[in-house]
Amino acid sequence: MRALRIILILVVILGGLFVIADRVAVHFAEGEAADKLKATENLASTPDVDIKGFPFLTQVAGGSLDDVEVGIKDYEAATGKPGQTVRIDDLKADMKGVSFSGDYSSATASSATGTATISYSELLKTADSRPAEVAPGITARIVGLSDGGNGKIKVMVEGTVSALGIKQTVPVLSTVTVENDKVQVHADSLPKLGAAAIAENRIREITDFQQAIDRLPGGIKLDRVEAAKDGVEITVKGSDVKLAG
Repeated sequence: MRALRIILILVVILGGLFVIADRVAVHFAEGEAADKLKATENLASTPDVDIKGFPFLTQVAGGSLDDVEVGIKDYEAATGKPGQTVRIDDLKADMKGVSFSGDYSSATASSATGTATISYSELLKTADSRPAEVAPGITARIVGLSDGGNGKIKVMVEGTVSALGIKQTVPVLSTVTVENDKVQVHADSLPKLGAAAIAENRIREITDFQQAIDRLPGGIKLDRVEAAKDGVEITVKGSDVKLAG
């Protein structure tokens, strides 16, 4: 009985030591992965990396990790225009089946899904806010974006009748979608500015616009978008996503 008790005590002690070693190892690995991701993606701040699952050491021995969550507070995505970027806030990605090279210099996830937000002020930068003539003596421009409710964007269009010096600002509810890695904003109905007849294509040159979102981390792509309170919420996904290397 005494020997059995000693064995049980040793098992508990060794188990506790294994748990401690496992947690120390995973904490170190998360820090290393965060630093590597920051350097690889040229991030302004260190991302959050959370390696899920227990025990970590047996996953490493098997050459892959079941689940890794990555959080990037702000990311400057390319827009397809030289020198222009669009800021994406609070990008959170869940990476599944993360395998890594023997020297741990690179890691690739078999699949990834995630969410992020593009603020309305950031999206407004992509719209042409310069006044453009939409009919003789009438100019229009976008002056603001906000949540229109029910998944719609409210686009504020300011029209000016030059001869009368009259300015009129009207809200336009618009649908936001993803097409070819671009956020597309399309007016559901067109505003009436003054009494003059305005061709639909002329006014849509003001109300409708798009924003390409390129070079997201690891090669993930836009999947869906939806208007929300603080901006456009985007969903991303990808396969064979590179976390590093």
